[in-house]
Amino acid sequence: MLSPYRVLDLTDERGFLCAKILGDLGADVIKIEQPGGDPSRGIGPFYHDIPHSERSLYWFAYNANKRGITLNIKTPQGKEILKQLVKRAHFIVESFTPGYLDNLKLGYKALNEINPQIILTSITPFGQTGPHSKYKASDIVTVAASGLMYLCGDPDRPPVHTSFPQSYLHAGAEAAAGTMIAHYYRELSGEGQWVDVSIQESILGATMNAPSFWDLNQVILERAGSFRVGLSSQARQRLIWECKDGYVAFGIFGGAFGAPTNRALVKWMDSEGMASQDLLMMDWESFDMATATQQQFDHFAQPISKFFLLHSKRELYHGAIDRGIMLCPVATIEDIVDDPQLRARDFWEEVEHAEVGTAITYPGAFIKPSDMCVKIRRRAPMVGEHNEEIYGGELGLSEQELAHLRQDRVI
Repeated sequence: MLSPYRVLDLTDERGFLCAKILGDLGADVIKIEQPGGDPSRGIGPFYHDIPHSERSLYWFAYNANKRGITLNIKTPQGKEILKQLVKRAHFIVESFTPGYLDNLKLGYKALNEINPQIILTSITPFGQTGPHSKYKASDIVTVAASGLMYLCGDPDRPPVHTSFPQSYLHAGAEAAAGTMIAHYYRELSGEGQWVDVSIQESILGATMNAPSFWDLNQVILERAGSFRVGLSSQARQRLIWECKDGYVAFGIFGGAFGAPTNRALVKWMDSEGMASQDLLMMDWESFDMATATQQQFDHFAQPISKFFLLHSKRELYHGAIDRGIMLCPVATIEDIVDDPQLRARDFWEEVEHAEVGTAITYPGAFIKPSDMCVKIRRRAPMVGEHNEEIYGGELGLSEQELAHLRQDRVI
């Protein structure tokens, strides 16, 4: 899709996903690292648990479909080389502190003068403007600042955040979408532009269900752990249930939406002698979740919980499918790898890693276009792997010039 276009990736882990998405869509992405390699190469886990800059699975995952060069853009020579690369590029993605590139005379205005059609996408914790714009922040800070963390965790404990950096991934995906919108505008107008992405604002979208509970029911959502709150003004509704070998997701809903699935579950329980009389006699169409009490939910939950504990995830899943019950197993990583649906769609891809002497299984394309191929075309680059290919082959620098640049720590 984007095979005619080139991306210069100047990001750290906050922006890796944006350029990777563009690379997955066919763009020629050049990952620019500092001489010696990007610090994120030190992020684990590592292949076979051996810490090494060329064995980071984190690096592998978010830098596949990119070529790699090293360049110190703070040096005069490095700036000039970057400017030459900008002339040949269509997109630049960066995640420096606001004002950093301007201080190097490499801000959007300067880049636009070099290449008026360039699209610069900047990914920062709080955006380019405002009182917090130059604040530094990690993933846990931006998740907290977005309000999402307030909703995550158990009600009797402090808020928690997902251990893997979700805010960076939200921002990377939003940045890729914004970059494509700018690209569409460029195709119509011939003009580039600056795309400003705030990580805080990107992950704020994950809380968008919460305000509607206040608008509709005057309920402020709070942490509820394995339960759901807000649908009843008086009670918490269990959504995650323990079973024989893990967990399943199931909710007791009322009215026309929940009645068929509730009746089907009770009928299944009754066939095994586990349905209480109250469940058998319940008129689920008239069950009003808005006024249901905690005592009612707990009363329903006791026999249902015992029933789930006697069955495996697989038994509950296939039984639910056969009976039209809205229930889903909570998948482990092993479950996902063995998932027959993903296998049937050829989701997993084998990527050769000669540097570790084997192929590694990767998650595949995030879309499957009917007329185009989206796939992993190359593994993540090693440190400076494509220096000679780009500096020598494209920019015409000689071996002697490259040797001097290495000696001066420019590349």
